[in-house]
Amino acid sequence: MLAFLFEGGKEMNKTVWITGGSRGIGAATVKEFAKCGYNVAFTYKKSDDKANMLCSELENYPVIALKGDMSDRLQVENCYKQIKNKFGFIDTLVLNAGIAQQKMFCDITDDDWNKMFAVNLNSAFYTIQTVLPDMVHKKQGNIVTVSSVWGITGASCESHYAASKAALIGLTKSLALELGLSGIRVNSVAAGVIDTDMNNIHDEQTLNQLANETALGRIGKPEEIARLIRSLCSEDTSFVTGQVIAATGGFII
Repeated sequence: MLAFLFEGGKEMNKTVWITGGSRGIGAATVKEFAKCGYNVAFTYKKSDDKANMLCSELENYPVIALKGDMSDRLQVENCYKQIKNKFGFIDTLVLNAGIAQQKMFCDITDDDWNKMFAVNLNSAFYTIQTVLPDMVHKKQGNIVTVSSVWGITGASCESHYAASKAALIGLTKSLALELGLSGIRVNSVAAGVIDTDMNNIHDEQTLNQLANETALGRIGKPEEIARLIRSLCSEDTSFVTGQVIAATGGFII
């Protein structure tokens, strides 16, 4: 269902749909695309207050926020209809919806595993399948998945999270091969340790250790990831597809 609607500024042709857009990397990405002239639709599951604050901050831009569970295909399709009715063709899709959890592998329950894959992978599957027919018809589009450094390296005590993010990378590469001749580019950003709510699962000592293991000696900012995502959807990277950009500050090289 439509949660908030704020209009303003100049109506532009390009439209982006950002999942998981109410906070962290998602919210920074909403701001980045809005300020670069896109129509922006973002979806979120729970954070009403943060979605409201974000829309208020961007009240002079063409931004809509929709509340929905992207791990539910019917809710994805409902959100898509509302976005299309408002802005028309969706040029760009940023798949940022995600959750994390720390658990020893032997303690992970079926519910833990299934929920992790439902949010981190199935949501991307449903959203891409919903938007893709229009992109193929128009022979244009950009898709960016937001993965994680742990999807590349693996992660102790986060095996289900790492597995879901590795699967997202596999999906990205496969779709890039499948959709290239349709004029659709598909790339992934494997984010390192970023200053977001998701990393509140780590204590200060762990975060400091992770920063010290990073070549740049710090953790990343959501805005840095947002600018990279937007760049991957621009003409500056028009010959880039099927790539996994490790935005980790040199955590892996």
